[in-house]
Amino acid sequence: VQLVESGGGLVQPGGSLRLSCAASGFAFSRNTMNWYRQVLGKERELVANITASGDSSYYEDSVKGRFTISRDNSENTVYLQMNDLRPEDTAVYLCNVRRYRGEGKNLYGVDFWGQGTQVRVSS
Repeated sequence: VQLVESGGGLVQPGGSLRLSCAASGFAFSRNTMNWYRQVLGKERELVANITASGDSSYYEDSVKGRFTISRDNSENTVYLQMNDLRPEDTAVYLCNVRRYRGEGKNLYGVDFWGQGTQVRVSS
């Protein structure tokens, strides 16, 4: 499994960025994809996720109405469009997929992560 994020950078408050995560090594179109963010010294936070078909998504409360997650299963890529960025959005943004192994009572998940892309919102 390989996840490669891109699109981060420095942006002023109110600005926009579009993050991309190119995935390979697994059946992308059959997996929910997640975007997390992490600030040094704080727990990793789930920002948004999208189901395999793209018909349902979740957003953390503070990003609702500002961020949009989408995916292109033909390109094995998941996106995070971030609008109206705020200083508190500053973080490393990481792409994640949880792959399940085993079955029944022995089912367990294994998390795979990209290397992350830094987003900094500052004037």
